[in-house]
Amino acid sequence: MSENSDWHVCSLIVQVKPEDIPRVSKALCELPGTEIPGVNETEGKLVVVMQAENSDALFAQIESTRDLVGVLAVSLVYHQQDEQGEDTP
Repeated sequence: MSENSDWHVCSLIVQVKPEDIPRVSKALCELPGTEIPGVNETEGKLVVVMQAENSDALFAQIESTRDLVGVLAVSLVYHQQDEQGEDTP
């Protein structure tokens, strides 16, 4: 099985100051395979979903999130790995 036949997805909680939400959200959405399905504007929390073809790429995306200006904390909530093309009941 080649590494490219895998699919990885994770969800993160990204903590920022409420006033930094627009800037950080824009920067996050520029990362490949990244979406923000939820925002708590009062508490400055973003629910972020990332996907990648392999664990190294996903780890690099998570590290890129930690390096964004305005990000206070990043918490991994969920990670799943699936083989592409596998049959699911």
